[in-house]
Amino acid sequence: MTKQTPLVIRLIKGFALFWWDFLVGDTPELFIAALVVIAVAAWLSESIHANTTAVVVLPVLVIAALTVSVRRAVSAARRK
Repeated sequence: MTKQTPLVIRLIKGFALFWWDFLVGDTPELFIAALVVIAVAAWLSESIHANTTAVVVLPVLVIAALTVSVRRAVSAARRK
């Protein structure tokens, strides 16, 4: 006889899987890039009080991350 998983465990697992799929989705590198961009901006702002630099660096890093992601996707599509 098999033992069923309790409802609470199934709900927690479903909730965690939803957030994983929502945040990471198909491109984990963009999730990691977003975390890095936020960490760099926070570090610039808090540690060395370079708020202006953080405001300039933030969009530059986001554009760089998106460019790398699009190039990888185009390269993968061409290989198919």
